[in-house]
Amino acid sequence: MLHKRNLCAPFLIGAMMAGTCLAQSEKNKEEPQKFYRLDFVVKEVADAKVVNTRSYSTMISTGAHPGSIRTGNKVPIQTGPASNYYLDVGVKVDCRSAREVDGQLWLWVTADVSNLAPGQPTGGGSPPLLRQNSWSSDLILPLRKPTVIFSSDDPTSTHKMQVELTATPIR
Repeated sequence: MLHKRNLCAPFLIGAMMAGTCLAQSEKNKEEPQKFYRLDFVVKEVADAKVVNTRSYSTMISTGAHPGSIRTGNKVPIQTGPASNYYLDVGVKVDCRSAREVDGQLWLWVTADVSNLAPGQPTGGGSPPLLRQNSWSSDLILPLRKPTVIFSSDDPTSTHKMQVELTATPIR
């Protein structure tokens, strides 16, 4: 009887290991890559009315493939009698780590929106006043539905800056 138990033990251990390996291989199967169009709308809101809107789009896929948007101007800033440097002003958006979870899109987004305050000089005299809004967050958002993902007040006025995102699957 002791001999039968010794013979069964290796078979039981082997069966348990095979089950564990099968479960791990099922878990490690990669999801098929999916693609999404991301439509960003940057809105400047004053007194509950939209006073300025800019739209930006990019594509992103699930997995380790990031997406980014860069648009803007290089504004010359005079630093001395014969020298300038250039300040990047505009919109920068980075997205990564996208994956679909329960019919929603999960991704990490960082956004930076900057501009010169109205009426600011760019040459000579004092440097211009730069307005800047920066956000960064993990997000989970519904597909095909515009969603405000970031919002902040302008500390020098009654304006508010908002970033809205619509994620649409590409088939």
